[in-house]
Amino acid sequence: MRRILVIGSPGAGKSTLAQRLAMRLDLPLIHLDREYFGPGWAMPSKAEWRDKVARLSARPAWVMDGNYASTFDIRVPRAEAIVWLDVPRLQCALSVLWRVARNYGRVRPDLGPDCSERFDWSFMRWIWSYPEQMRGKTARLLERRSAHQRVYVLRSRAEIPALEAELVSYRGAA
Repeated sequence: MRRILVIGSPGAGKSTLAQRLAMRLDLPLIHLDREYFGPGWAMPSKAEWRDKVARLSARPAWVMDGNYASTFDIRVPRAEAIVWLDVPRLQCALSVLWRVARNYGRVRPDLGPDCSERFDWSFMRWIWSYPEQMRGKTARLLERRSAHQRVYVLRSRAEIPALEAELVSYRGAA
């Protein structure tokens, strides 16, 4: 597998898992948050964003993390494997709170330049509403995948080591 897409709620662990997979599988890493946000949390237009995602997705190999459902139609067909971190919202919310406390005022490597970590109530509400807003859409998307695409739905972070082992062994067999 040369193109792996990692999706899920904010705080699910997408960036951490993507980084680990990229390192273990020796694949380029693409954090969509880093690509999306410009200096000081500036956001591109929808057309600019879709064009950028098309260029990123066209690359021959990557591990890409991020939701951005408005670009699923571009990224999902290119992915050979899709990992959906469908973990409980309380776990996601607590992870984000811990991340904010740990990194407040600093720029994380998975974010754009000059995007200092901060607390945002609207972001927390999005995390809490994510299951109602996105779970059904994501499940339907994955039902329509191509036969060649492998899909992994992880409902707990405890399942991550088994996923990593399978992907590494799959890579070794290829």
